[in-house]
Amino acid sequence: MRWVLPDYIQDVLPDEAARLEDLRRRLLDAFRAHGYQLVMPPLVEYLDALTTGAGRDLGLRTCQLVDQLSGRTMGVRADMTPQVTRIDSHLLNRAGVSRLCYCGSVLHTKPSSLTATREPLQLGAEIYGHAGLEADIEILRLLDSAMRLAGVPATRIEIGHVGLFHALAARAGLTNAVREEAFGLLQGKDTPGLRALLATSETLAREAFLALPALYGGADALDEAARRLPGIPEITAALADLRHLAEALGELPLGFDLADLRGYHYHSGLVFAAYGGGAAAALALGGRYDHVAATFGRARAATGFSLDLRELARCLPPPPGAGAILAPAQTDPALWAEAARLRAAGEIVVDALPGHEGTWKNAGCDRQLVKRAGRWTIAALAEEE
Repeated sequence: MRWVLPDYIQDVLPDEAARLEDLRRRLLDAFRAHGYQLVMPPLVEYLDALTTGAGRDLGLRTCQLVDQLSGRTMGVRADMTPQVTRIDSHLLNRAGVSRLCYCGSVLHTKPSSLTATREPLQLGAEIYGHAGLEADIEILRLLDSAMRLAGVPATRIEIGHVGLFHALAARAGLTNAVREEAFGLLQGKDTPGLRALLATSETLAREAFLALPALYGGADALDEAARRLPGIPEITAALADLRHLAEALGELPLGFDLADLRGYHYHSGLVFAAYGGGAAAALALGGRYDHVAATFGRARAATGFSLDLRELARCLPPPPGAGAILAPAQTDPALWAEAARLRAAGEIVVDALPGHEGTWKNAGCDRQLVKRAGRWTIAALAEEE
């Protein structure tokens, strides 16, 4: 059947497309008002540029094809952040801070869940060139305001810190293979599996790893973490950063989950996930990834977030408001002038074409222009035009 699409790939029909475009415009305009400049990376690049520095997970999510001109392997982007990082590092080459934003389709080899699409519409914002917590605070505030502007305010923003994991892994002397397995077990809060994996590790480090899944909640979870985790400099610094965020962003619905980790090869510090709209999965993900730009020849501190506009739109109620206005097929300059005035005022005015009477409601029209007492006015559209 030629009209059947691949699994987890969907068309976007008029009502949803209008909603997505409205969200895209409003959010990008809001980012622009904060100084974020729009960039538009290409849909495909050579595979190594798309995945270098981002780890094996992103490579597995990237659809691959052979470039018929060069013979090299290309990939269809699965995440736009590495591309934006390349633009900042290699093309803009600025000495100071860069604020960049983007929006475009990405393609995944497999859906992230049973209800997800393989073609998310990814929108995000990134800050490059500032390593301090001020950038992370700005990004979290921007994320919160973006979700409120979209009509899906964040009910919870969970924050973690991958520096805690790496400090404990170094203390325990874990090999790279064991580190990756432990990272996955922590993500799943699999305490029995973690206990078995670390059975021969140093006792203090093992007990600290086993404590991480239970260290979640409000700012009091950070105090508990300080009591249960080793007081080594990296852990002390990470907990201090998290406390600073709690104090600086007291107006946001923050929570802390020290086992909520992602991006083993990608993130370098704070990580966060924003929830809202009744969705079970996070609507936005982000964090700090200071080392990724180094793969493009120029190390730059970086922090940011991204979200899928399609998932965000699912959380919104059906849009209210009137439909379009039907303008009859007449050669009357006064009719044309009134249609132009209505369009300039934000209305949708559809010019009728002859021979389609009785079908204009299907085209979205619920009103029509009629001439009364020599003037064109708006009236309800009859069942049969």
